[in-house]
Amino acid sequence: MSREIHVPYTIEQDEDGVWCAHAQLRPGVGAHGEGEDPESAITDLREALIALIEEFGPPQELALTLDVA
Repeated sequence: MSREIHVPYTIEQDEDGVWCAHAQLRPGVGAHGEGEDPESAITDLREALIALIEEFGPPQELALTLDVA
């Protein structure tokens, strides 16, 4: 069975020029990825999130459809 999971993340460049991506799967369970550019940091984060989901299970989600002006 496949399931699409949306995980918000933040990304920033540190003082050494390394790109760092962070996401929280649920309270107390987060992941970190880093790389030479934003895309590689997100790829690293994606791999870390997949490992966390395999270990802890998928997060509970609520899907909303909104009209945004």
